[in-house]
Amino acid sequence: MKKKNVIMCVAAVALLCVSFFRTKQDVAALTMSSITSDSIREKEEQIRQAQGEKDSLQSGLSNLQNIKKELETQRSSLKNYVVQLDGSLAQIEQNIRELNTKITEKEGEITVAEGELEVALENEENQKESMISRIRLVYESGDPQMLEMLLKSVNFGDFLNKADYAERIMAYDQKMMQDYTLVREYVELCKQELELEKEILDEAKASVEEEQRNLEALIDQKNKDILAYETDITNKEKAIKEYEEEIEAQDSEIATLEALIAEEKKRILANSGVVLTYDGGTFKFPVASYTRVSDDYGPRIHPTLGVQQFHNGVDLASPKGTAIYAAYDGVVVAAAYSGTMGNYVMIDHGSGLFTIYMHASALYVEKDNIVVRGEKIAAVGSTGRSTGPHLHFSVRLNGEYQSPWNYITR
Repeated sequence: MKKKNVIMCVAAVALLCVSFFRTKQDVAALTMSSITSDSIREKEEQIRQAQGEKDSLQSGLSNLQNIKKELETQRSSLKNYVVQLDGSLAQIEQNIRELNTKITEKEGEITVAEGELEVALENEENQKESMISRIRLVYESGDPQMLEMLLKSVNFGDFLNKADYAERIMAYDQKMMQDYTLVREYVELCKQELELEKEILDEAKASVEEEQRNLEALIDQKNKDILAYETDITNKEKAIKEYEEEIEAQDSEIATLEALIAEEKKRILANSGVVLTYDGGTFKFPVASYTRVSDDYGPRIHPTLGVQQFHNGVDLASPKGTAIYAAYDGVVVAAAYSGTMGNYVMIDHGSGLFTIYMHASALYVEKDNIVVRGEKIAAVGSTGRSTGPHLHFSVRLNGEYQSPWNYITR
């Protein structure tokens, strides 16, 4: 009896020793596991980045009060005022585009995060079921059987082999428990990330709405200020002079571009190249839809200045953002901004024929781009000296303005 107790003590001590060293090795190996701990660290980093995204959303919004305060300093010069205000509008438009891109990205990231959470929850359930089965097996088999197996060793070498086997089972059970703990942690991180991504999406949508309100408030302010400036009797003479100077500068800018194109065509001809020629085809109507002709081509009385003035194009009132089309095939000779024309595009169709599209909210082409009839080149806006969203469409032939109705039909 005494001998049996000694053997049992030796077995227990040996098992504890093997267990101690094995457990340290298994924990170390588990800590370095790329399947669990690395994925948790990666998930934590994703959460940190998402939190940074969330914090930066509000700081990127426009400060409407500051913009209005800065504009106050430019009110004495309508041209400078319009240029500065259009710059603020362009920045807000850019913010809206970036926020809409972020919203699309977030919706995709939320779909991925939901998928990750679903897989993690499934893994958690599977590991939980495996542990329950293992605990039930251990309970049903009982520990005395393991000890009995050790005591039946035929020699010390056999004892160590059986002790090693027993310790492997213990290490497996221990690793199973630690894996389950890590999976639980990963599940919680997935839930945290998903919740944060949804918060960012909601904030981005709210930010778009706020920037849209800022945009509309500034456009409304611009329209009122231009009308107030032009109808103020004390500014009447000054406003008329400024307007005439701006139209003259606008025509000069367009004429300069035409002259440069003419020189370029001469150079191409001298080198026996091919020069673009207009084949006489019918123009595509330059805007996707319009509510009315707000100002037609030809002589007219300016609506606010009250002076006789030649209107060199046709104004098509249309909602902001409506597509503007290239009227015919050609080459873009200008896609730029000016204080009077706002964002504008000028296209060379060959044979001395040009079309000009003014006051756009956005430009989709660049200088030297080749465009085809009906291609979307810009969006309707109210940039430049404009008091409402519309397309000002002009046609020039050999340096002279032509009625657009000679090339398009209503």
